[in-house]
Amino acid sequence: MIVQTLKEDQLKQVPKLKSGYTVRVYQKIKDISPEGKEKERIQVFEGIVLGTKGGKGISGTVTVRKISSGIGVERIFPIHSPSIEKIEVVKATPARKAKIYYTRQGQEARVRE
Repeated sequence: MIVQTLKEDQLKQVPKLKSGYTVRVYQKIKDISPEGKEKERIQVFEGIVLGTKGGKGISGTVTVRKISSGIGVERIFPIHSPSIEKIEVVKATPARKAKIYYTRQGQEARVRE
């Protein structure tokens, strides 16, 4: 009972995320300067959602992929983590499958415009 209420308090309001959506994930990053001072900034990661796991629960994650300098970069973000500032849907283009791992081979054309 107590654990359930603690979990509910930590849940964030997150937009509906489906595979194929283009999203921006705002993540808090702690930088340490050469003088030893800690500085917090927000880093934006924009890419296509490959899939989600864990549903809307506290352990829910979303896998986002982007192309950076010709190289594919994937990151798995815990949706309800305190380090995630917000998740913003840029373009809602649904895919036919729940997990679009086939985009790793360059088959981007199967995501509808």
